[in-house]
Amino acid sequence: MATFLYRIGGFAFRRRWLVLLLWVAVLGGAGAAAAGATGATETAVSLPGTEAQKAFDLLAEKFPAANAEGAGARVVLRAPDGQRITGPENREAVAAVLADVEGSSARVAAVTDPFAARTVSADGTTAYAQVTYGVTADALTGADHDRFDAALDAGRATGLTVEATGSALEPAGASMVTEAVGFALAAVILVVTFGSLVAAGMPLLTALVGVGVTLGAITALSGPLDLNGNTSALATMLGIAVGIDYSLFIVSRYRSERAAGHTAREAAARANGTAGSAVVFAGLTVVIALVGLAVVNLRVLTAMGMAAAGAVTVAVLVAVTLVPALLGLAPERALGRTRTPRRRTPGENATGATATPATPAPKPGAAARWVDAVLRRPVRALVVSVLALGVLALPATRLELGLPDDGSQPVSTTQRKAYDLLADSFGPGFNGPLTVVVTDADPAAAPAAADRFASDLAELDDVATVAPAAFNPAGDTAILTVVPRSAPASDATKALVGDIWDLADRTEAETGARGLVTGSTALNIDTSAKFTAAVVPYMLLVVGLAFLVLILVFRSLLVPLKAAVGFLLSVLASFGALVAVFQWGWLKDLFGIEQTGPIMSLMPILTVGIVFGLAMDYQVFLVTRMREAYVHGADPRTAVATGFQHSARVVTVAALIMITVFAGFVGAHEAIIKSLGFGLAVAVALDAFVVRMTLVPAVLALLGERAWHLPRWIDRVLPHVDVEGEKLTGAAPLEGAGAGDRSARVPEYSERG
Repeated sequence: MATFLYRIGGFAFRRRWLVLLLWVAVLGGAGAAAAGATGATETAVSLPGTEAQKAFDLLAEKFPAANAEGAGARVVLRAPDGQRITGPENREAVAAVLADVEGSSARVAAVTDPFAARTVSADGTTAYAQVTYGVTADALTGADHDRFDAALDAGRATGLTVEATGSALEPAGASMVTEAVGFALAAVILVVTFGSLVAAGMPLLTALVGVGVTLGAITALSGPLDLNGNTSALATMLGIAVGIDYSLFIVSRYRSERAAGHTAREAAARANGTAGSAVVFAGLTVVIALVGLAVVNLRVLTAMGMAAAGAVTVAVLVAVTLVPALLGLAPERALGRTRTPRRRTPGENATGATATPATPAPKPGAAARWVDAVLRRPVRALVVSVLALGVLALPATRLELGLPDDGSQPVSTTQRKAYDLLADSFGPGFNGPLTVVVTDADPAAAPAAADRFASDLAELDDVATVAPAAFNPAGDTAILTVVPRSAPASDATKALVGDIWDLADRTEAETGARGLVTGSTALNIDTSAKFTAAVVPYMLLVVGLAFLVLILVFRSLLVPLKAAVGFLLSVLASFGALVAVFQWGWLKDLFGIEQTGPIMSLMPILTVGIVFGLAMDYQVFLVTRMREAYVHGADPRTAVATGFQHSARVVTVAALIMITVFAGFVGAHEAIIKSLGFGLAVAVALDAFVVRMTLVPAVLALLGERAWHLPRWIDRVLPHVDVEGEKLTGAAPLEGAGAGDRSARVPEYSERG
């Protein structure tokens, strides 16, 4: 592997303009494909095999007209204090508001009259109207949203309380502010680290190229593959983070190789052969983790995982091809100002290269002092790290999962205000009605089955109302709308869904009529159960495959095992932080959280996938330098110290970049995006600084030679990938790197550690 990437790096450095033009062509092709894409992105969520999905599919089959995909909104109107909405003046004001809403867009298909439809609260203070659009929410424009908001504002000016909720209020497109914040912070970190705009700009430029190619491909394929619109957000988040980190690792190794006395082209090739090998295997572990999301068998999650895996794959390809080419364009300016004069060592040739160059040990600094402290007392470092992570993980035992609804929106939003108005005037369960579908193969028996089911439903605890059955044209299927007494996310409502399932089983056994339940609450329960059941198999699959990859990389059994255990500690601690902040409300004002509640159902498995991949990144980046020193003759303890000192700085910077990119999403308005950014930022911080930079050297110091032991029978069957670049030691410089090559002129300097 190292030799192969060494040759690619040398070729890209020498034929830099060709490589650059090829990537420009790829980026242009992706952009052209995206511009020509006409398919709409898929927004529906399906849960194959679940009760709620079966009911939804049955509704689509039996009630095709009711399965329209048009956007909708519910406008809630409340009279001023002490008045009734049914009063003459308020009736006129309501009519004017709804007329403005209907005229806000030519895409509005219908607006109901709350007085004719009898959607007025029992106390006469509140009413709601249903607005139906003839197009999907994605087809609504910014002007449609603005005019709709203006109609609501006009109603508020009359003295009415006017709020709205529904899919029609969704923004027409996602904001890029959060991505820009993280990208800007990453740029600052790189400039401070490298002391050179050129060196800092290389990882940023390559990350933009990778994300551009990925987003172009996602946009082009969104129609044919029915990709969900959320796929681009995750792909962008990961594409920026790993794109910068992978390029950073190669650029940093290039500077180190130049400090060792190599020519520019030789340094680029060696950096690609060593650091590039680590990048390839680190990227492979991330891809395994993301592709493994398919085991959940949820189309939306599979699409997100595949798109993010594609972003990581592109980032790896960009790092090992475009980065060496960019180094060829600015071989000296990439070095920045970290130069000090030095004398040539004995045996150095005319070009500045030595026969057997060795990377100089950096001067003692923060990294050296830290690893020295850990190695002096490894048991204490190990115990403190594990206890700290364990304490942080304790709140995870109270983790509650759920799907977001308007009740989880910030209290300042109109959606949340409408939710509260409806709950106050029509009951807590009004916002989460259950849809019960009753079907019988015999249309003649269906009415009796529906009546019996409705009667039995009305007798269940926590049922407020059961609407009369609505039959399909064939007369064999009926819809019963059940309004619970409790709020959608309450335990009582969840228990009610279980009671309805039991009732359906009894009814089918006695009459043959089949009953299914769906709706947001039922979907929530099914989703949580599906994700909970999938977490363990997913972790076993991902950790197992990555364990095999890491055995191949480190040629050890204990090092991959340690990596997996450390990951579990960091991810559980991040779950604990999520629960404490987003579920319990600790420090919620600090993070701008207006509403606490259950953690989104897909958060744990999505966090596990992303964090595992990134954790293995730091494992590979850090431990490959340790193994490299060990393979080149250092004793185990010295190898840990040397490898740590050489890689701690770049791992620290890489982690800080990841943290800033993810933390940028904490400022998002949506609680889902905010919690995802927070969880990933915390997990990366804990894994990089507690697990990889404290626990890892402590464990390796305690294991000694055993850390690098591999049974002979396994060693014989494993291919040797040479991640450490052992075959490059003492290798002849690339042809053409002589005195006549502009890139071969080596300045007299060394890089400070």
